[in-house]
This record gives sequence, C-alpha cells and structure tokens, in this order.
Amino acid sequence: MHERSNSATATPSNSTSPTSGTSRTSDPGIRTRLTRTVPAARWNTLCDRAPTATPFHRYGFLQVLADRSGATLYPFVGLQDGRPVGLFPVFERSRGPVTTLFSPVPDHKVPYLGPVLLDLDETGADRERRRRSFLDAALSCLRERFGPSYVHVRTTPRYDDPRQFAWRGFDVSPQHTYVVDMTPDPDDLLDSFSSDARRNVRDPPADVEIREGGHDAIDRIIEQVIARHDEQGETYLVTPAYVRDLYDALSAGVVRPYEVRFEGAFVGGMVTLESGDTIYRWQGGAKPDADAPVNDLLDWHVMREARDRGREYYDLVGANNRRIAQYKSKFAPELATFYSMESSTRTMSLVSTLYKRFR
Repeated sequence: MHERSNSATATPSNSTSPTSGTSRTSDPGIRTRLTRTVPAARWNTLCDRAPTATPFHRYGFLQVLADRSGATLYPFVGLQDGRPVGLFPVFERSRGPVTTLFSPVPDHKVPYLGPVLLDLDETGADRERRRRSFLDAALSCLRERFGPSYVHVRTTPRYDDPRQFAWRGFDVSPQHTYVVDMTPDPDDLLDSFSSDARRNVRDPPADVEIREGGHDAIDRIIEQVIARHDEQGETYLVTPAYVRDLYDALSAGVVRPYEVRFEGAFVGGMVTLESGDTIYRWQGGAKPDADAPVNDLLDWHVMREARDRGREYYDLVGANNRRIAQYKSKFAPELATFYSMESSTRTMSLVSTLYKRFR
C-alpha cells in the first residue's frame, strides 16, 4: 500500500552540506555508506522491513514534520555491500553558527524516532556487527558533517541497546510507555482489566456511539485537547491542521480519528496511528464532555477493531506521567522502555531544557 504522497525524493531542499559517503568503523571488516537520496516510496518499503520502525518513521510523516517545523530533513539510509541495513531520519535546525540535530524534531508530540535496523535474516553475531557499523557511521556523520552544538535522539520501545550512544558521550535516560498485548482472546483480555474498566465496558450507557471519522473528527478531537490544556495552563502545540496534514500524507488507515458521541453530541475522541503489528494511542483521550465512561469505551473499541485488523499490540504512548499512567494501567499493560539520548556543548544547556519541556 502506497502512501498518498510518495513521489518525492527523500532529500532536503535547503541544505548544501555533503551528507553521504563511506565511513570506516570500529569493525574493519565492514564499510557503511550513508545516503539521503532514496526515493520516498523506497524509504517506506525499507520501513516495512524494519521490525522496530513506527508510523513516525514513514516518509509522509517525516515530510509533514519538516514542513511544519521548518527543520531540514535528512533521511539517512545505511548501505553495506550495496544493500540497505538501517534507517536514521534526522532533522537539522541552524541559527547563525549554532546547529542542532533532532530525531524526532521537538514540539510536535512525536514520542519515538531514531535509528532502526532492517531485518537482515542473519545470525546474532553478524547482525550485531552490522548494527554496530551502521551506528558508528551514522554518529560519525552527524559529528563530522554538521558539527552540532546539540543532538537529541529518542528511540522506539523495541530499540534495546543504547550503549553506542553512551560510548560516544551521549547522556542516556530511560523513558517508559505501556503496551497492551492484544493477542489473547477478547474475553480473556477484558478479564485482565481493572474492575471498573470491566464494568464500564460490559455495561455501557445506551446512547454511546463510537465511529471513525476524517478531517471534521480530527478538528473536534484536537480542539478538545487544546481546551483541556488551556484549562490547566499547559502548553500544547499540536494543531488540527497538522494532524489533517498527516491524515492526508499517509496511507489510508495509518491515521484513524475515532470520535465518541453521547446522546447525539460529540463528547470525546482519539487519533490513533498504526503500522506493522502495533496501534498507537497518539492524541486525544481528554477528559470527556459527558458523565459517562467515554475513554474506557473508546480504548476498548480501538483495541477490538485493531485486533480484528491483525494488530497485536496497543502502545498507550507514555507511562512517565504519574496521573496519566494510573489511568492507563487499568488495561493491564506491560511496561516498555525506550531511550532519550542527548549530547551538547556547555552553552546549549538551555536548548536541552526547552526541548524536554516542549517535546
């Protein structure tokens, strides 16, 4: 299935920096060459071969992020012996002499990005050598070609080894999310939920309707989330236009806006993302405009539909906020770890602080 916007070439339009070439690595038996001139459709095909890739790695998503943020996208592909071995999308922002690199770009509620390795069907030792060579080449490229003052990389939950970043001087911090295994029988899955979630799902109000929508649903969902943040005096930089752009740029079914109506009126909703074996609880799920268990019913509806489409996992996207994690824990999820990694000069400590605040 092709994305709606798949004719572009994955190359930044406003950069003259050389960003490809061959790099010697710590393993003298392997050479890794980085390129950023892979067509978008080819990039997405490689994403399909990367078990740790997410919807955030899709070229359409990356392109919207670049357009919306004003950052320059470098969709690096690592090649060894002429075959692709890994992907590493990086965004550059430069102001005067200061260059910053991000994966993902901040301010746009992208929880995961960073490097992913393709499934090469190799033994553990050979796979490890190729992974090490790819990351050595990529990190050397970032340092030598850009000379950044600040670099921030945040991995996916299936990226389980951040040591090469630590060995390169990055500060590595574990972060957490919750993931629900949806492979059990639906009755068994529901039985694992908390008692209140089970009760709400099994005895719902009569006038609740949940349906998937399009642009109009996105507007209602995101505007509700904006209102909830405003009520709490919190910053929320996602806009309906940004999410609509993603809906249009990605393949049908990747972005799914679900809205809940109670007694005929909109009361809540959620925008999910999905690819591979996982659906992501991305934006929404705000406090509803009704005295009804809107979010319990919505999460269960999302799980049932995703399971019927063959998805196996429901990533609840975040378990670091104590209050929100308490709600998510009612679905009996497993705790999963991903990594936030940064490297900066002393003068860039303020950039780091702002990035953490608005990511």
